[in-house]
Amino acid sequence: MKTEYRLFVGLAVFLFVAAGVYWWWTGLVPPGYDWIGTTALVLSGLLVLMCGGYFWFVSRRIELRPEDRNDGEIADAAGEVGFFSPGSYWPFGIAVAAAVTGFGLVFWMWWLIAVGIIGVLLTACALLFEYYTGTRRTASH
Repeated sequence: MKTEYRLFVGLAVFLFVAAGVYWWWTGLVPPGYDWIGTTALVLSGLLVLMCGGYFWFVSRRIELRPEDRNDGEIADAAGEVGFFSPGSYWPFGIAVAAAVTGFGLVFWMWWLIAVGIIGVLLTACALLFEYYTGTRRTASH
């Protein structure tokens, strides 16, 4: 995870520097400073910094992976990576619920936004607990 947090923190530094340069550069033009673009760059930098902070937090609590070590070989990372669902329809449900929420935001219908958010929460929970209940329940749980 050290590789990931360094990548994200480096990108955050770049975005903050770009925001400063953008703010300064737009101040040279007669209409004045562009606050929208500067705000977008700063918020993007904060978002990327938040991801980098999470990866830094996790990297302190796990042992070094082969890609984090200078002497790591490709063969060190061989083996099983994890479990991936062979076929789940819940991501499609999440996408439909997110689209409903988006339509509610576009047309500013509070009831459609509420229905969409509830749909996103329910389908995300269904995806999360897919292998804990029902016919797909695994024996290890």
